[in-house]
Amino acid sequence: MSSTAGLSFIGRSRWALAANSLTMFRVAAAPVLALMVAARNPSWATFVFGWLLGATDVLDGSFARRASPTRFGAFLDPLADKIVVLLVGYTLVGLGRFHWIPVTLIMVREVAIMAYRSYWGRRGLAIPARKSAKYKTLIQGVALAAALCPALDGALWIADALLWTAVAFTWVSGLQYALDGRSALRVTGAR
Repeated sequence: MSSTAGLSFIGRSRWALAANSLTMFRVAAAPVLALMVAARNPSWATFVFGWLLGATDVLDGSFARRASPTRFGAFLDPLADKIVVLLVGYTLVGLGRFHWIPVTLIMVREVAIMAYRSYWGRRGLAIPARKSAKYKTLIQGVALAAALCPALDGALWIADALLWTAVAFTWVSGLQYALDGRSALRVTGAR
């Protein structure tokens, strides 16, 4: 593969490169956050690092909007979000701060929708990200932050309520993706 083809895949502009670099950083930092959670939860250092990691998602989105979308970013950005949410979520399950059922419900939907979008993407049908999926990711992050916040250590019901709210948003947005796909199939006639 030539270097020109590689650049078109990851983007040519400094904004696309910056956005994709932040996304790769988020993937690399997710295990670090999970280890911090396992070793020091709850702690202000873990809480702040988690928020900074979340801020990279906002920042890379801002950079990406200044550039043309890239295939690399379109694939890796939502994957990075899933990696952070599921690694930290299951670490919190292991610590007894979250029950495994809501985290597993989130994981099942995330894997199913990724497979669904990949399946249709390989057939040339793009199912674009929905605004509800952005809210879903935000609520998932807030639920994790609540579980990591030392100030809420005695009120885990807040994190639990936020986590179940995230489950609801996660499954509603998943249903919307499925309906989007069915609607696109009716319009294109593809099967």
